[in-house]
Amino acid sequence: MADVESFTLDHTAVHAPYVRLIGVERGPKGDAISNFDVRFVQPNEGEIPTAGLHTIEHLLASLMRDHVDGIIDISPFGCRTGFHLIMWGEPAVADVVAAVRASLAAIAEDITWDDVPAVDAISCGNYRDHSLHSAREWSKRILEQGISLDAFERVGV
Repeated sequence: MADVESFTLDHTAVHAPYVRLIGVERGPKGDAISNFDVRFVQPNEGEIPTAGLHTIEHLLASLMRDHVDGIIDISPFGCRTGFHLIMWGEPAVADVVAAVRASLAAIAEDITWDDVPAVDAISCGNYRDHSLHSAREWSKRILEQGISLDAFERVGV
């Protein structure tokens, strides 16, 4: 089987919350695609409840695009400690962190239920499993801890 970077990461050595550039892949025409580890919760010490994570996912999918260009996808980790962020080009980690902070601040302070996109049976595969309250509380907690520019040291929080 092929090696998967996230399975080789020492999850006991990182200090969440952080944003980490996992790597850059080049397409056949030289296009760069960057993969980021956007970690909100310390691995193996906690996890965001599914309903809150689901709501954060829906909101980040929209809000992040308001703050940074080139997003292809942002998808939650199965362990519920954060997200993979896939982007065109090679954006700076600091720019990604700024977009994450702004998006989480909007979730924590401004978003109402009417703002949450795709929460019906037509546009969501599990529309009953959302919690804006949980998304709001987790966003506040992450912002209070600060989002590091380095996975292994608390830098630029």
